[in-house]
Amino acid sequence: MHTEDVRRMPTPVSYAVLLAILLVAAVLALSSGAYPVAIEDLLKMMAGITPNDPTAELVLWDIRMPRLLLGLLTGAVLAVSGALLQGLFRNPLADPGLIGVSSGAALAAVAVIVLGGSGLASWTALAGRWSLPLAAFIGGSVTTLLAWRIASRQGQTSVALLLLAGIAINAIAGAGTGLLTFYADDNALRSLTFWTMGSLAHARWEDLWLAGPWMLITLIIAPLLARPLDAFLLGEPVAGHMGYSTAWVKRGAIALAALGVGAAVAVTGLIGFVGLVIPHLLRQIFGAGHRLLLPACALGGGALLVLADCLARVVVAPAELPIGLMMALLGGPFFLMLLMRNRFA
Repeated sequence: MHTEDVRRMPTPVSYAVLLAILLVAAVLALSSGAYPVAIEDLLKMMAGITPNDPTAELVLWDIRMPRLLLGLLTGAVLAVSGALLQGLFRNPLADPGLIGVSSGAALAAVAVIVLGGSGLASWTALAGRWSLPLAAFIGGSVTTLLAWRIASRQGQTSVALLLLAGIAINAIAGAGTGLLTFYADDNALRSLTFWTMGSLAHARWEDLWLAGPWMLITLIIAPLLARPLDAFLLGEPVAGHMGYSTAWVKRGAIALAALGVGAAVAVTGLIGFVGLVIPHLLRQIFGAGHRLLLPACALGGGALLVLADCLARVVVAPAELPIGLMMALLGGPFFLMLLMRNRFA
């Protein structure tokens, strides 16, 4: 099917296609892997019927279901956050990393990994197994708040200054992460390397209870900003003349992106490209209006991350590729191809 054919599809059909891809991805994620689960057994267990194979039930409910739900939520919130920030900055290259949330989370997580047995031993003892995700969430929130404060003056926030502050904070946080990496021992080095490449391999129900509510808040509230962000596409002064409080729109979009992405990064590590590729791709199908784009990004982002996770589990089986690495391998060439097609169309 050509791109023009996709663009001409009625919107309900486009949503149905996205939903179908999402369902196929979910079935693949639940049934495939090192211990295959037959579709028939999968349907029985989903209907509440106990299968003949008790191991399959254990694999489904204790391992694959939390991994699937975490992948869906993470992909959805990364894509929606990317669409929010691209609308706010009026720049299709904007993504959550620009406001410092990812680099701040990475710095805090690496600090816990490297200094958890020495300088941050009290934090590790206090927070227990949640010490790393909580630190990552706090780190992402603090750097985003810092960028916001730098860009705000007399109740007004400059989007351009926010972008520059985010770049500076990313550089500082990157330097801090580099220093900690330099001093890390072999075990810490291995742990932080895998964390920075992102993974859903250790997803548990506890992770969903910890991060899921914050990601759901972002997904539920984000559509309320659709019309103000549409007005922002015409320029901030125009949005103000249309009666929208531009200050609150900026605060809302940045706070939601920081909340959702911070929670996602805290439990999965760094996963790039979803927040950049999905909004850009779906904007060509659903148009620039955020009322249609934001729900489409939630479906598309979730489907893409789950499909990437399925591939990461089988490409080098019985080992697994980190999903952040898989996203870079898939997203980079795809995004480049998309840009080249538009360039020469």
